[in-house]
Amino acid sequence: MPIVELHVLEGYGPDEKRRLGEALTDAVRFVIPAAPELVTVMIHDMPAANYYRGRKARMPADARPDAAALVQSYLTAMERREIAVAEAHLGDDFTMQFPGTAPMTRLQELIDWASPRYKFVTKTYAGFDAMQSEGEAAVVYCRGTLAGEWPDGTAFDGIRFIDRFEITGGKITRQDVWNDIAEVKAQA
Repeated sequence: MPIVELHVLEGYGPDEKRRLGEALTDAVRFVIPAAPELVTVMIHDMPAANYYRGRKARMPADARPDAAALVQSYLTAMERREIAVAEAHLGDDFTMQFPGTAPMTRLQELIDWASPRYKFVTKTYAGFDAMQSEGEAAVVYCRGTLAGEWPDGTAFDGIRFIDRFEITGGKITRQDVWNDIAEVKAQA
């Protein structure tokens, strides 16, 4: 039964601590074959007044946003065609790559590229996987199926997809998309 103890400076709320507990549990289970209920995580709050580094008292850093929740919020806005809301989730250096196209940097480019391909698309999610990369970016994968309408009004569904996102500084900076939409359309 693995036990993990973590000391953090006071100031992180229940949501951040829940996320830490989940992430530490998952990290342990990545190496040790233990069921989640067998991994114990204890988080100890340390008063900021008791913390010094470099001869100076330090304050805790702000927690990073939940990367998976950020991606879900962005995708919900896109599906609702709330483009301004979706754009607010994007970093200044945002780039996206979809099958069969060059990289795009603006959502209007995506809308223009997609308009002759389908009327609309909705996503049903099978799951989200979030992790920290070696660098500064958090990485989120989401996977599931696409449904929607072709330009002629014919419905489609059950098309597999996987999207990979990079989040830096609380903003989405990269989106890579893979799906079977072209193969399904060719067979229709």
